[in-house]
Amino acid sequence: MIDLPDNVPGSGTLDRLVDTARDYARQAASDNTLKAYGRDWAHFTRWCRMRGAEPLPPVPEMIGLYLADLAAPDSGAPALTVSTIERRLSGLGWNYTQRGHTLDRKDRHISSVLAGIRRKHARPPTQKEAILANDILAMVATLPFDLRGMRDRAMLLLGYAGGLRRSEIVALDFRRDDTPDGRGWIEIMDDGALLTLNAKTGWREVEIGRGSSDQSCPVHALEQWLDFSKIDFGPVFVRTSRDGKRALESRLNDKHVARLIKRTVLDAGIRADLPEKERLGLFSGHSLRAGLASSAEVDERYVQKQLGHASAEMTRRYQRRRDRFRVNLTKAAGL
Repeated sequence: MIDLPDNVPGSGTLDRLVDTARDYARQAASDNTLKAYGRDWAHFTRWCRMRGAEPLPPVPEMIGLYLADLAAPDSGAPALTVSTIERRLSGLGWNYTQRGHTLDRKDRHISSVLAGIRRKHARPPTQKEAILANDILAMVATLPFDLRGMRDRAMLLLGYAGGLRRSEIVALDFRRDDTPDGRGWIEIMDDGALLTLNAKTGWREVEIGRGSSDQSCPVHALEQWLDFSKIDFGPVFVRTSRDGKRALESRLNDKHVARLIKRTVLDAGIRADLPEKERLGLFSGHSLRAGLASSAEVDERYVQKQLGHASAEMTRRYQRRRDRFRVNLTKAAGL
């Protein structure tokens, strides 16, 4: 928690600066991350007190035992994945820092337990299915042509063509500085739309060119939504009235994007060879980003820039099918 030093008396000006500094500190992580860290801390403190221990100050031996219990719980609860355990540990580190403590993750009571968990329980990373060009066209074709359908069509096409995270889609404003919670804005030009985003890796510009037809063009879909919704200020993607005829002022939650993807995947019959539960588990907001990376037949560096990745290796993780077996090293080696 950010506060005044003990030897400095409070005053109206300094107290206001403390509040301002706390606001800036909260902006250092996304709302979803902060909520997850809050849940991590609540779970850990409850775990400690059920065992007669205190969560403060950090005790490496207790944290090591906590990690072991997450990996092999004795309460009958399901074991957590390695990635979730590592996220929990990151959450604890963040929470301790906010409370003026330091968590030494290199302490042997923590590092050795975590290394053992990774060795015994780690699995290959599970990747969401990429939504490809034919898939996205089939998905938007299931949407109605009312105001709500126009909005959802623009979100899907813009998210796909821009390789956007679901949080980036809903955080767009019409103009710069329209709202305090906006994380980007749009500019529509003759050749396409330019999105300026304040994302996980910092500020970046995303160019979205016009498509080959109005039915598949993300910029045309965006223009239609803005025109019929009469949005010229504030959040771009907002809720609609129950009858679907009026755009409201409140910004959509990013969970709407996830639900929209899953619903249209089912309605379009994508991967109909699988049971519905499996199909729903295969697709998420990241499927849009993976789809762009897998479908765009352009130099890798352009895809990396569009997705805002710091490394080409991260971009390659998203290219689900594009480069698989493109280079046959077996034949190249003479076999």
